[in-house]
Amino acid sequence: MNPAERAQWIERDDEMPLTMPCELASIPRSSVYRRMEAAARQQCLDEEDIQLRALIDEEYTNRPFYGSRRMVVFLRRRGHSINRKRVQHLMREMGLAGMAPGPATSKPHPGHKVYPYLLRGVAVTRPNQVWSTDITYVRLARGFAYLVAVIDWYSRKVLSWRISNSMDASFCVDCLEDALRNHGKPEVFNSDQGSQFTSTAFTDVLKREGVAISMDGRGRALDNIFVERLWRNVKYEDVYLKGYANLAELMVGLAQYFAFYNAERPHQALGYETPDCVYKSGIGGGAIIVDKFGDSGDEMKNEGTTGQRRAAVELEMDAA
Repeated sequence: MNPAERAQWIERDDEMPLTMPCELASIPRSSVYRRMEAAARQQCLDEEDIQLRALIDEEYTNRPFYGSRRMVVFLRRRGHSINRKRVQHLMREMGLAGMAPGPATSKPHPGHKVYPYLLRGVAVTRPNQVWSTDITYVRLARGFAYLVAVIDWYSRKVLSWRISNSMDASFCVDCLEDALRNHGKPEVFNSDQGSQFTSTAFTDVLKREGVAISMDGRGRALDNIFVERLWRNVKYEDVYLKGYANLAELMVGLAQYFAFYNAERPHQALGYETPDCVYKSGIGGGAIIVDKFGDSGDEMKNEGTTGQRRAAVELEMDAA
């Protein structure tokens, strides 16, 4: 056994003086000191990363259009001496990217097909007309997780959700299959251009069901606004308040929150009805993505129902 391996036997909290175990292990004290100092530095870095992730997560929830440059400015104003390279690394690990066109925008897998956006200026007038999905980062006391959900645009109802400790496509496919199994199928399914949703494992499920596939346009922050708003509600009304320690706690807590969200929480955009009520009745919901750069969006907005007009006004207020 080499000296480095023997040095692992010795811990800082041993009761005997450090000289004695070093002599017994035939290793110099300096090697033990170096190992302990390196471990202490790594622990400090890990704790700082946890703090930085928490700050980035909360700021991104409020301002999802922030990329790494603006996030550096935000963190420096909070007293952290940090460069853009480190922020980019943390945001990549968290699966975050600013909602603005440019070189820092997240890219789909180069081998995956990207589908056009089908919903600009389209009035959503009934349940199961349009479903949408997205992934968000969820911080834990000592770590993090990823949350994916499928929602119905008309009613804002969360149809299914899953959590995972990695961003592979399998938990997204499982979430989609669960929504299809329990709620039928939509006419159009919308997502961003992330590799999980452009993967053949995911898109083949939609093709199998005969669902039209729509994907957000790059730099279009409003294309998936309803899921972004859901993430804000989940985090400020549940995750940030409860501070979940691990995946097991998060699973139980989110199950309770989504049950409340669907069945009890009144939504202003739904005339203060609940998503469950609007989804079942088909009355009082609606949505429309207004294209401010075209004529069709304004025409469609004027023709929409009360619920659609309310949603359109909300979107314009969010965009302002």
